Amino acid sequence: MIVERIWTGNAFRNFNYLVACPDTGEALAIDPLDHEKTLATAKVKGWQITQILNTHEHHDHIGGNAAVVAATGAKVIAHHRAAGLIPGVDRGVKAGDVIKVGKRVELECLDTPGHTMCHICLLSHTDQPALFSGDTLFNAGAGNVHNGGNVESLYATFVDQLGKLPANTRVYPGHDYLENNLKFTLAREPGNAAAQAMLPQATGQNPAAAVTTLADEKQINTFMRLGNPAVIARLREDFPELPERPDPKTVFARLRELRNKW
Repeated sequence: MIVERIWTGNAFRNFNYLVACPDTGEALAIDPLDHEKTLATAKVKGWQITQILNTHEHHDHIGGNAAVVAATGAKVIAHHRAAGLIPGVDRGVKAGDVIKVGKRVELECLDTPGHTMCHICLLSHTDQPALFSGDTLFNAGAGNVHNGGNVESLYATFVDQLGKLPANTRVYPGHDYLENNLKFTLAREPGNAAAQAMLPQATGQNPAAAVTTLADEKQINTFMRLGNPAVIARLREDFPELPERPDPKTVFARLRELRNKW
């Protein structure tokens, strides 16, 4: 499996992806908002885009579909309940469904509600797994729930699904918010040495160069450190009504509330 991460450089800081089969040159485009860069990258690599996967229905993830389809004839794949939200869906997928690309690439669909209620993440069937997490899990952060989402569902997705994936899983999100997310982590947990060490690497570099694993996330991502005493103590300064040992769901929701204003 070959992963090509495309940095759009737009105001939303989107990442687009091409996932290609090394044997056949067939490729899956994930959230190809910048259709020009996506198509140009595939041409340079000698790949044929045969499928598009939209992680969810927001315009900054589906806006390039029509142009990519027109240029390649690719089939559009999305959550099985997203057909009314995303124009031209050819295949609706559920949890456990597998998207095959060429001869050797298999990507398993995870039903990951929270950012929206029709959100799909993809997990590769490779020796070192790769997670294409859309706007659910960011490097050092979590998606918002502003436009059709639910914070309790997002919490459940983090705890019941993402947090249980192998530690060496590489995380490929839909946006680059790493620098700001690390600063949020350090505001909530000033003594977080891992986040402090990573911050210089996230500042002023090519965003496409930074890839974390889930093991990294559990050190630098506040939304995966819900039981950390320092995180809880700092949170109680903002929400003094919280008990000394608040439940993890409440910690997650309060952190998301603070991140909304960050």
